[in-house]
Amino acid sequence: MNKKNNEKILFLTGKLAQKRLERILKEMEPVEFTYEIRNIGVSVAALMTAQMIARRLTDTDDIDRIIVPGLCRGDLSKLSEEIGTPCTRGTIDMKDLPIFFGRDCKPVDLSKHDVDIFAEIVDAPMISIEEILARAESYRLDGADVIDVGCLPDTPFPHLEDSIKALHQAGFKVSVDSLNEDELLRGGQAGANFLLSLKESTLWVADEVDSVPIIIPENHTDMKSLYSAIEKFSGKGRSFYADPILDPIHFGFTESIIRYHKLRQEYPNINIMMGIGNITELTEADTTGINSILFGLISEMHLNAVLATQVSAHCRSVVREANMARRIFYTARQDKSLPKGLDGSLLGMHERRPFKYNSSEIQEFYEDVKDPSYRIQVNEDGIHIYNRDGIYINTNPFDLFPDLDLLQNDAPHAFYIGVELGRAQIAWQLGKNFMQDEELNWGVCSEKRSEEQRIGDLKTTHTMRELRRESNEYKSEGSTLKASRNKKKK
Repeated sequence: MNKKNNEKILFLTGKLAQKRLERILKEMEPVEFTYEIRNIGVSVAALMTAQMIARRLTDTDDIDRIIVPGLCRGDLSKLSEEIGTPCTRGTIDMKDLPIFFGRDCKPVDLSKHDVDIFAEIVDAPMISIEEILARAESYRLDGADVIDVGCLPDTPFPHLEDSIKALHQAGFKVSVDSLNEDELLRGGQAGANFLLSLKESTLWVADEVDSVPIIIPENHTDMKSLYSAIEKFSGKGRSFYADPILDPIHFGFTESIIRYHKLRQEYPNINIMMGIGNITELTEADTTGINSILFGLISEMHLNAVLATQVSAHCRSVVREANMARRIFYTARQDKSLPKGLDGSLLGMHERRPFKYNSSEIQEFYEDVKDPSYRIQVNEDGIHIYNRDGIYINTNPFDLFPDLDLLQNDAPHAFYIGVELGRAQIAWQLGKNFMQDEELNWGVCSEKRSEEQRIGDLKTTHTMRELRRESNEYKSEGSTLKASRNKKKK
């Protein structure tokens, strides 16, 4: 136990992680607290729950704060009230504890932003109201502020009004996007909050309805007409947005960025929208990076809204990316800092600190293992898989196959190890964090699995381990095991 200062922290852990936690806390010394480590009777720390802690934890009178494993599930605020001691989730990986305690960074508040996201349902005339509502709900969960009902050229939209009504009843703000005057008028009369895209020649529609117009140039690059429309509408004392139109790469992209910049310089106080789909949809590159650059420009120019689309398969998470990007860049701008070290959600393919343990540290972990269950870790040298009988290192799971003593009569465990080795190889190839029993983290690019799903997988793998341990614990050492031990790598 460390004995430095006044605050005493109790770290809760499981049997398999206890020694590692002890080592990491020792390496952190000197620390600004005293601490105690307790195993409350679980093997795997991630299986710990708030209810379990409440039942098993006793004697906390001298404890000021309790740190539970980062993957511990349950309501910690209720737990804190029940046991009378503040409880906090720690890090998912214990190696990050120095960061948790402020050695390398401080917690970042990403709750604020100043850019609204309009998420367009581009094929609204072709789908039912029920499908429109379902898509809208998906966009809302991803962070959209406004659902844009997209109209299609020469395509009837008889349920436009009913769609707007249904969306309003479900609590959505609604915009209607069309170049057809009749559809714009119908959308406005049905109560749409916004109308895209009015021009100088169709600005009269805005006089007939209460909807906020988004104004675009009369012809694609005709900024004179956009400025004229802005001047005309500015005198009406009503809100509006202007959009000079973002062009695809090699078809005017740079010039269009200049148009946005000049527009902001000419009109520092108006609302400006940028439709990002011409870049995200028409560039075959990971959209996390594209959105990062675009939102960097948006942040510097203080633009107020984006129109986002998810049509192409590679754009499936654009709204989620936009939601995270607007928060990261807003926070960085407010702090007058680089957009770095705030949040890793836009690092879908790579990570800032992919390999946390060197081979010497992994060797130490291996030497502490006394059971037949396999552990898997990844670092620059490749995939490390080990149990009490040996440690093997390779970059290709197929090359590890012959050394693993599990395949003859243990199909479930073989399946599990195959899944984990597949994840490990991907992590090594891309430079991503790998944690056994956890899916790879793809940042904002993938939908998060529910806590119930994750815990279900953990329980399954834990059961596999226990069954394997029971079946192997008292087996005599056979020729395969002897050969395996002879192959140990040091």
